Formats: sequence, C-alpha cells, structure tokens
Amino acid sequence: DCDGLDLVFLGLPHGLSQEIVPKLRGRVKWIVDAAADFRLKDPALYDQWYGQAHPAPELLAEAAYGIPELFREELAGADLVAVAGCYPTGAALALTPFVRAGLVETTGVIVDAASGVSGAGRPPKAHTTFASASENMTAYGLLDHRHTPEIEQATGAQVLFTPHLVPMTRGILSTIYATPAAGASRDDLLSCLADTYAAEPFVVVDDRIPQTKAVAGSNCAHLTVRHDERTGRLLVLSAIDNLVKGTSGQAIQCANVLAGLPEATGLPLTGLLP
Repeated sequence: DCDGLDLVFLGLPHGLSQEIVPKLRGRVKWIVDAAADFRLKDPALYDQWYGQAHPAPELLAEAAYGIPELFREELAGADLVAVAGCYPTGAALALTPFVRAGLVETTGVIVDAASGVSGAGRPPKAHTTFASASENMTAYGLLDHRHTPEIEQATGAQVLFTPHLVPMTRGILSTIYATPAAGASRDDLLSCLADTYAAEPFVVVDDRIPQTKAVAGSNCAHLTVRHDERTGRLLVLSAIDNLVKGTSGQAIQCANVLAGLPEATGLPLTGLLP
C-alpha cells in the first residue's frame, strides 16, 4: 500500500514501470524511476528503439529527465522522474554544455564508451561470465544500442555511439569526438565545461585524464577536454560509476532536488581509489 508516501523509487526490469507508474501517480508525491520506461520523450522513438508501443505515451512528455546538473529546471515541480541511463549520463555531462553554447557541430559526433560488466545487469549472461569477460574487451550493440536516442535527446546532437565491455566490475569511461563550430575559439572550448560545472558538487573538471577507479563508489563525474589543433577536433572524456552516478546515486540526487534537500544529502563525493 503506497497511499500517503512522499517518495517511491522504482528499480525494476525494463517494461514493468510503465505498467506501475500510472497506478502510483496521484497516490504518492514523487516517483523516481531508474528504468528506461519514461526516458524518451517521443513515443515514436520509443516504438522504434524498443520495438513496442508505449502503454502510457502521455507520461513520456510529463516525466522529468534525471540529470540534475543539466535538467534541474525540468525537475522543479515534477512528480515523475526518469533517471538517465548510465551511458547517456557520461556522454551528456561531457557534450551537452558545448551544444548548448553553440561551440560544436551537432552532427558527426562520435561517442565511444567502455563499461564494466555490472552495466549488463544482474541476470546471468554468457558474455559477462568470468571465462568470457576476463582478459577480454569487445564492442556490442553496434549501431542499435537503445541508449543512442537517449544520448541524442539529452545532448541535442546526432551521435554515432559504440559501447564496449571491459573486464572490470564497475565504471564507464566515455570518449567523445566533436567538430568545433565555426568561430568557436580555443579558449571558449577549453573553458566551457569548467564554467558550466563551477558550482556543481559532483562534477570535477580539470586537466587530469579521468579514470574509473577515481570515481568508483561515488556520485561524481570527472571530465577533461582537449582541443586538437592539428585535426581541428574536440576531445572530451568523462568517467562515472555506472552503479552510482549512472543509476542509484543519481536517483537519490534527483529525489533530493524534488524534496528541496541539499543535493549531496546521503551521497558520497569521493571515490574508492585505490
């Protein structure tokens, strides 16, 4: 019985939240859903990428998208939050500020991301067993990974997204390649991320190359940016823990925003390195 509860977190297998959320709305104050059921705003995109019509398409437009650093205004006043996916979180934190500032072209963007095996979920899978994953690295979801439209929605850019599975438990390292817009100065490009996240407690921007160990167990994202004058390309890297900033920690951060609490309430700011 959920009647009268302030907050409900949903961490269900894909497809179940869309059946439950319509029954919960109006009975609880806030719903924070960690599944992909309400992330895409366009019902046609959901149908295209998930192979089925959404049973509650009217809620897709109403659900706030859960990356507080980028969509805090959308969260204000919301009663339903779709927590962003792990890959989209890493990519959006790195790329969206440049798109919003008009500093990069919104086509021809490449997102390569490497994830630990926990990103594949808890159910047993042959490719995540020790015998398959140890000392092995492979790409998967070529050209059709379901996080592709979510990354494009969150960033406002068309992307070629390729995820990779690497032999570690947790963490995502994303490498983004983009073309600077005409007239974008090197100084503007290099300062964009630092200016965007200057007041954000969970986002660290500096010259050090991000590493997944440094963010493991924390709700933080570590970012760095380079401008390659030789090729005329922009290179942005991000590291997050897919189990915290990529899922559960971000869900708590969103709930803190909804409840008017300090966003860092109950959330770790430091990683577990080494």
